[in-house]
Amino acid sequence: MSTDGPLPTESVWEYPRPPRVELDGRRLVVIHRGVTLADSRACRRVLETSHPPVFYVPRNDVRTVLLSRSEATTFCEWKGLATYWTLTVNECTVPYAAWSYEAPSPEYETIAGHLAFYAERVDLCTVDGERVRAQPGDFYGGWITAEILGPFKGGSGTTGW
Repeated sequence: MSTDGPLPTESVWEYPRPPRVELDGRRLVVIHRGVTLADSRACRRVLETSHPPVFYVPRNDVRTVLLSRSEATTFCEWKGLATYWTLTVNECTVPYAAWSYEAPSPEYETIAGHLAFYAERVDLCTVDGERVRAQPGDFYGGWITAEILGPFKGGSGTTGW
């Protein structure tokens, strides 16, 4: 059997509930319309049962001048109130391109102010040079890489808007 990359090593069904936050030193890059929005080796990765990992990028590693706070919010039973961000780059506006937890629940305070990007709403997201695939659906924001094994929560009918 031939493969195009590493075999999956993490099943999302073995991730914990409630979710766990861990440091991730791999290089994450987010690009839209030829502009690098984020470039970091100091991200936090949130692992939750049935979801691909969500990567939260420290604000210092994000071109925040390209983001404006949206009025939209959602509530996560674990992390608390999420804030959404609109991206404007090269005369292109992308509503809800990113989200953050400005004042998360105490167990998740290490992601406070970090930004997570929806892979399907920008042109390119990579983890150590590997292009990620977006978690199915238009609400969940997990990033699927070669080492992640599903099936994944999401898909048709999973919208939060």
